[in-house]
Amino acid sequence: MPVQLTVNGQSVSIDAPSNTLLVQALRDHLKLTGTHVGCDTAQCGACTVLMNGDAVKSCNVLLAQAEGAQVTTIEGLAAADGTLHPMQKAFKDCHGLQCGFCTTGMVMSAVDLCQKHPKASESEIRELLEGNICRCTGYQNIVRAVKQGAAEMAA
Repeated sequence: MPVQLTVNGQSVSIDAPSNTLLVQALRDHLKLTGTHVGCDTAQCGACTVLMNGDAVKSCNVLLAQAEGAQVTTIEGLAAADGTLHPMQKAFKDCHGLQCGFCTTGMVMSAVDLCQKHPKASESEIRELLEGNICRCTGYQNIVRAVKQGAAEMAA
């Protein structure tokens, strides 16, 4: 079944079985492997992308549900010239990652969080990132990165 959507600003058509998940379409059909598969149960958040501006766990979305949608993956977040998005830069500057497995989903969730809650407090950031699991960092640097990214996004 063909599905039309826009991924990272490019119109694409993906012909896949009706039970294909968005994460599978992104990784297997479009070769956008920055979106990670962690738990396959929408618990960890490693597969988070923006769909029509909202953070969604792409392992929990059928490709057919994305018909006509605007999808942004981590590969589409930076500027065309390679300049990092303010949130990507903040994660780099604040060392908001260790192994990096959760990072792409964490960054995408943080972008959504900051668009909806630009002045979130530390405790609000922790609460709003609850659906993203990091097993390495202890979240201190992630929260710092989100705060810095929020400030840079607002500027």
